[in-house]
Amino acid sequence: MTIVYDATHECVSIVVDRAISRERLTRILDTLNATRGLPEVIRTDNGKEFCGRAMLSWCHGRVGKLRLIEPGKPNQNAYVELFNGRLRDECLNENWFTGVLPLEVEHRQL
Repeated sequence: MTIVYDATHECVSIVVDRAISRERLTRILDTLNATRGLPEVIRTDNGKEFCGRAMLSWCHGRVGKLRLIEPGKPNQNAYVELFNGRLRDECLNENWFTGVLPLEVEHRQL
């Protein structure tokens, strides 16, 4: 999972794991809130971790709006889709991984 600020195009968090639970997602967002603050709008795809009650409850009172892109419309989140594709092509596909260990990279300009 990558978290990218639209305004600056800065990747503020990359989380690598097989699956990210709703509760872990809200912990990651709490960490970002404590260190960087939160935007007025959060835009996400329709992954199950973003559409659940935990995310909606977390957003209530913290974030002005939660916007989900329409299914099958990645162009509504074009910069993040482009960033993820380039990260995959230029970094992940160039390396050999023998397993997946939980890894969080935060607060680095990529």
